[in-house]
Amino acid sequence: MIERVTKETMPELEAFLQSHPKGHFLQSHDWSKVKGSWKWEAVAVRGDDGHICAAVSVLIRKMPVLPYTMMYAARGPVCDPHDEASLKALTEGMAMLAKEHRAYVLKLDPDIESSDERFLSIMEKLGYARNAGGKNFEGIQPNYVFRLNIKGKTEEDLLAAFHEKTRYNLRLSVRRGVEVRLCGKEMLPDFSHLMNETGTRDGFIVRSQSYFASILDALGENARLYMAFFEGKPIAGTLAIHYGNKVWYLYGASANENRKQMPNYQLQWEMIRWALETGCDIYDFRGVSGDLTPENPLYGLYLFKKGFGGDLVEFCGEFEMVYNRFARFLIDRGIGAARTLRHSIVVKRNRAKAARPQQTGEEPTGQAEK
Repeated sequence: MIERVTKETMPELEAFLQSHPKGHFLQSHDWSKVKGSWKWEAVAVRGDDGHICAAVSVLIRKMPVLPYTMMYAARGPVCDPHDEASLKALTEGMAMLAKEHRAYVLKLDPDIESSDERFLSIMEKLGYARNAGGKNFEGIQPNYVFRLNIKGKTEEDLLAAFHEKTRYNLRLSVRRGVEVRLCGKEMLPDFSHLMNETGTRDGFIVRSQSYFASILDALGENARLYMAFFEGKPIAGTLAIHYGNKVWYLYGASANENRKQMPNYQLQWEMIRWALETGCDIYDFRGVSGDLTPENPLYGLYLFKKGFGGDLVEFCGEFEMVYNRFARFLIDRGIGAARTLRHSIVVKRNRAKAARPQQTGEEPTGQAEK
């Protein structure tokens, strides 16, 4: 039942991932082209009809100093979450890959909601350890996201479901002369500049311009860069990905100036329209905080995304299958120290810049991916 995906069976795997309701761009081979320092592998399970019925792809990274690797299945596996036989087969397939690549651990964070007790029970039975995750962005992928169900909807249906203030800000942006354009790589320097400005303002580490370029190159027509212009000047931008039945809002940034022109409302609307045009079922706003108290600094981001009428989704968190506990102990201590150092560098870099309070009528800040 289990087979390793090869170059010859790659098109079949891709067709399966694109058609499955749990398919995700992070499971695609194209996404591995963005992760140049990682090796890509995949295993699949065939049903009685001979077709692929379950699959998982992993990114494999060599650990520094020690002769071990880590395997990571982002938003995998892709299968019926209640098909215990397929989940068991995939687990066995990944164990074979782990042995070949000397992996000390497998990490995965499925696109499964936390309320799915049957799936959680199967994963526990198969020997996975679960980390349900915190309320904010402690994991590799966000544990809380906003998703908008657009299946069978029209633009008029969606606009009518927006919060009144969201519709107002969207129209205000248009009236004030903000123009959103679909752009190519020629605008990446401006987008990267806006990302750096946003990262400095909000205190997160920003990817390089070459990284954003690699996404557009690897995903091709399934990745789009939208830029918002005011008086001919780029003031905000977003990067979105279409895969299977979803469009994801991946990155977003805005300039410190002209945020009162509300460019992000138009940017979101254009990405939602793209999802409609491509026949998607879901538009995914990606991460929000699970702490919904108004005192939370991320509460404004939650309100912004909530205004478009979506649903808050809590995933089941991260799972681990440990193959070498001693190696895990050594490596995790080193990774923890490196993250602490990196965070302190960012804090020091931004310490001189006091957090600018969000004024009435301003938009929330941008979005970044870990």
